[in-house]
Amino acid sequence: MLTANSRALRALYPDALKRILNVASGDESRAWLSHWDAISAQPTPLVELPGAAARLGVASVSVKDESFRSPLGSFKALGAPIALMRLILRLWPDHAIDPQALIQGRHRNLLTHFTVISATDGNHGKALAAAAQSIGCACVIVLHANVSVEREEAIAAYGARIVRIAGNYDESVEHAAQLARDNGWHVVSDTSYEGYETIPRDVMQGYGAIAAEIIEQAGEFAYTHVFLQGGVGGLAAGIASYLWEIHGEKRPRFIVVEPGQADCLYQSALAGRAAKASGSVDSVMAGLACGETSPLAWQILEACVDHFMLIEDDDAVTAMRTLAAGEDDDLPLVSGESGAAGLAGLAVLMNDAELARAAGLNAQSRVLLISTEGATAPGVYAELVGESAQAVAKRRDERLAALAQ
Repeated sequence: MLTANSRALRALYPDALKRILNVASGDESRAWLSHWDAISAQPTPLVELPGAAARLGVASVSVKDESFRSPLGSFKALGAPIALMRLILRLWPDHAIDPQALIQGRHRNLLTHFTVISATDGNHGKALAAAAQSIGCACVIVLHANVSVEREEAIAAYGARIVRIAGNYDESVEHAAQLARDNGWHVVSDTSYEGYETIPRDVMQGYGAIAAEIIEQAGEFAYTHVFLQGGVGGLAAGIASYLWEIHGEKRPRFIVVEPGQADCLYQSALAGRAAKASGSVDSVMAGLACGETSPLAWQILEACVDHFMLIEDDDAVTAMRTLAAGEDDDLPLVSGESGAAGLAGLAVLMNDAELARAAGLNAQSRVLLISTEGATAPGVYAELVGESAQAVAKRRDERLAALAQ
């Protein structure tokens, strides 16, 4: 399913939106993150897939591979630490805290009794736990019933205390908020709600680092279409806002992809306001299995996303396998369930001539995809793809070594 957004603008990035997300703050966040040893010192790869482009009938397909971002395995490593750092700087304005020293743990004595909490589907919670461990504060993570034990163990490995509930993601968000009120803890969430916007804004600013690297790596090469994963909208807003501010009226066409059963952004596009999903919200794309749109992110997305679309779980699994296989001499890529959603969306559109025309996709289209995660749940990845992430990575590395000779 595909719907056009009649409210999308082709204009300079509005000053009103700059007060939410802007290039300057995104670049500052990127500079701060460069001092964290859990982040790669190098930009994540921007990989060309000429085989996929030829099969799908477009001019080019480029994939920004966020599996290399951090040992945490996903783009979430960019958002949670920035939000935590900015929160601490706001709470202790008189302590002249240096951001570099903060992320390196040199202010941990100040934070002995400081605790942060968040609900998560996995990756945000792991990133927050890792950032809290580096900075030196306590962290509590609330997990809902559908989060795997594998993901729970990965979060706990960074020293977080785990709280399990029987409900879904949105109920875990409510539970985290209640625990914070009861214990005097601070919520560091990647989704906004009424009265809670500053921290989600900071999370989204961290994601601007991805867009900044893309601009540097692509040089003069201009993309016509950018596919962005949905979820609550934070990633899409963080990247789209940065690219829009840089390119202005010549910005690429943005297409947001989300699971059919977790369609909160799609429903928001239909309603013209931040809305809830209409389905069960239970998807193999765990990072996109969100029931409520972030109102703050929606202010950005409503103004610039040209199309919202839905895919099925099987579409995502097929895209995972395609990327892993490295078909038609493409480089094999390890892309998780949510990471492959962009390619899945592109394939769905290009396999339907009417939908492709509606999205402005044709043989001249230059498409950018963001593989937002690697195998953050290795067991799930192996089950879905039919081989381990290590095996795929080995084939990838062998191919790169052969190309380098």
